[in-house]
Amino acid sequence: MTNMNVNVLLEKAEVLIEALPYIQRFNGKIIVVKYGGSAMLDESLKRQVIQDVALLKLVGLKPVIVHGGGKEISRWVEKTGMEPEFVKGFRKTDAETMEIVEMVLNKVNKSLVQLALEIGVNAVGISGKDAGLLNVSKKTADGEDIGFVGDVKKTNPQIIYDLLEKDFLPIICPVGMDDEFNSYNINADDAACAIAEALSAEKLAFLTDIEGVYKNPNDPKTLISELKIDDAKKLIADGYIGGGMLPKLNNCIDAIEQGVSRVHILDGRIPHCLLLEFFTNRGIGTAILGEDEEYYN
Repeated sequence: MTNMNVNVLLEKAEVLIEALPYIQRFNGKIIVVKYGGSAMLDESLKRQVIQDVALLKLVGLKPVIVHGGGKEISRWVEKTGMEPEFVKGFRKTDAETMEIVEMVLNKVNKSLVQLALEIGVNAVGISGKDAGLLNVSKKTADGEDIGFVGDVKKTNPQIIYDLLEKDFLPIICPVGMDDEFNSYNINADDAACAIAEALSAEKLAFLTDIEGVYKNPNDPKTLISELKIDDAKKLIADGYIGGGMLPKLNNCIDAIEQGVSRVHILDGRIPHCLLLEFFTNRGIGTAILGEDEEYYN
């Protein structure tokens, strides 16, 4: 064997050794992954995300996937001759659109289950309606009626605990019910946060189409790798955070205040971003930490 081949093997061994303390620390811990964005549309990236989750599971973590499907929903709404309509960033969801939402999200859900099974992981696809997982109240957009869009009011995570105990990978689509058993579309970020909070998850990871949180969105050099919760609040108060990142960062803060230890915002377009963030010393996205959490070494 040549020295070059030996060096390549040694580099691989060093990567594994670097991952070891993280595997030890998070063994047996629940990890919630909110899966959305471009990583859901590219078949190669989709497979890599599920491979990452499979590896997390096989090294002793307990992953849970909560997925969206907004772009696919819009495509099917247009196929029916309707125009997708958004109010303050929320999809306006009348009864007819709600039927499409549920159909599409269930289709996406089962495609992810199928892929997980192909990779060798036992997965079960459910929605927030199953076993009363996500109970909602009607959401409005600054007082405007936006139809069947729900705010998570109560979470019953027992079905997730049961699946994890039986060594299944739960894959959850964000549809819930109100007290009258009407179906509601739920923002996938909101659903992931509610589920992570109910499970007291060790980590919540958002796969997005940006690299993380920037102090200046126009300057890639201002990417923030690690952010304490008070610093995150200050960034918002000082006006540095806007657009789609604002509700996402508020969700991160809320999740940590409700017991989630760390929240990660990752660029899902980067192959194997979950492994890079969870198992390397510096990671690649932004980690938002509770005040008692330590920074990476």
